[in-house]
Order: sequence, then C-alpha cells, then structure tokens
Amino acid sequence: MKHGKKYVDSAKLIDRSKFYDTNEALELCVKTSTAKFDETVEVHVKLGVDSRHADQQVRGAIVLPNGTGKSVRVLAICKGDAAKDAEAAGAEFVGAEEMVQKIQSENWMDFDVLITTPDMMGLVGRLGKILGPRGLMPNPKAGTVTREIGKAIADAKAGKIEYRLDKTNIIHCVIGKVSFGAQKLEENFDALIGAIIKAKPAAAKGQYIRSCVVATTMGPGVKMNPNKVGAGA
Repeated sequence: MKHGKKYVDSAKLIDRSKFYDTNEALELCVKTSTAKFDETVEVHVKLGVDSRHADQQVRGAIVLPNGTGKSVRVLAICKGDAAKDAEAAGAEFVGAEEMVQKIQSENWMDFDVLITTPDMMGLVGRLGKILGPRGLMPNPKAGTVTREIGKAIADAKAGKIEYRLDKTNIIHCVIGKVSFGAQKLEENFDALIGAIIKAKPAAAKGQYIRSCVVATTMGPGVKMNPNKVGAGA
C-alpha cells in the first residue's frame, strides 16, 4: 500500500526502532495527526495469553475518565419501568419486540450500543447472527445486560468502552480524539491498561503485555515500551 505525502512526512518523526514511554508516544500521535478532521486515537495491545482457551479470555468494560469524544446512540430493549428509565436516561431508541423485528426485517442498525435487561435476553438472543459479527450483542460482562438500565445508558454516553481479546490475542480500543491533547489521552490510556491488567487471567503465564501500539485514524503507529506499560505486568 502506497502512503500519501502527509503520512510519509509524519512517519519521519517516529523512530521505528524505538519503544516510547506513554506520554511521549501520545504526544507523537497528536503531533503527527495531519487530517482535516479530528482523528480518533486507538490502542492495540497484544497479550501473552491464548484466546483459544476459555480460562485465558480477557474481556470487560470501563468508563474512560475523559470519554471517547464520540456521540453514542443507544438502543434500549426493555419494557415497563425499565423502558421509562431508559427514556429518562436519554436512550435514542426504546422498545421491545418491535425493535427486534425492525432489526430482523429491515437490517436496521442506526445505533452504536444495545443495552437490555436480563428478562429480555431471550428476545434479543434472536439477533445473535446479526449483532454478533458487528460486536453489538449485549453481554453481562460488558454491562450491557443489566437491571440498572438507566445507569448503563448514562455510562455509555459518558464514554464507556468494551475491551475484548480477538483471535490473534490483541485488544483494539479507542481512547479518545486528537483534540483531547496528550494529557487527557494518557489519563484514558492509563485507565484502560489498568482495567486490562486487573482482568489478567490466572492461567496467563510469562509477560502479560507483549506489545502496545498507539495510532491515529490516518497516522502511523507509535510503539510503546511493553515493560513500562502497566508497570510491566
């Protein structure tokens, strides 16, 4: 793949052979952002676990201290008092059977997060083949299947993100926008890494964080020192 002039010029500011400390890496992300829009900053962490084993899965959710900078559209599938709580909390879409039918028949996906109550999972489960591949299937570990639906919606809108190990043992997460600046991005980064370390499986052996890269939407990746990320956990 051939990169444009702006990308090439930005890449020259990064020493590919060097592992940067957190603040320096995030400052480089901000400095090398040249797009005309407010680029998203992403973290890619490779862990020393094997995702093929159930006892080595790493998954959870956390509300970033400075949010993600993204406006989140919430669909709440619930009934009764829970539906009233969802509306009061600011969910853009609230319903039950009619929402499931809309997704099934129209392939409607105009939402970013789906939150539901435990009693509705039998209904929501019908959407597994549609929501699963998109990473939108509600899950208790992510806090998207809960009786406290109002709080879950508030958290989602405040910048709650889900982290989950993929098949290559890597976690990919958004930690904010370039406009946040390095300090706020570092606060979000530290919160995410802290959560990932806390979720370390007992079966994990050897070095837990094997590699860590931060990058903007259009910019080059910046390698971080895995021995210093999370105090070398």
